[in-house]
Amino acid sequence: MNSYNANVVVHIDEDLSAEQILEMEKRLAMETGVQSACVHDRTPHLMVIDYDPREVGSGELLRSFQNSGLHAELVGGI
Repeated sequence: MNSYNANVVVHIDEDLSAEQILEMEKRLAMETGVQSACVHDRTPHLMVIDYDPREVGSGELLRSFQNSGLHAELVGGI
């Protein structure tokens, strides 16, 4: 089966600890259609999520942050 890759950058408003970031990365990586989710040490407010847009939309990914009690915005995506 072919997979289609897209990515989105999510800006997280809160200051999260390294443990909280890791937990959010793990939570997102377990969602259907998500290949990876990661934050670079130098940009802790920005998470890059690689996903298959046929299986999950960027809006659904954003809702995952909101459902976790976080305030976040999409920076880019399809």
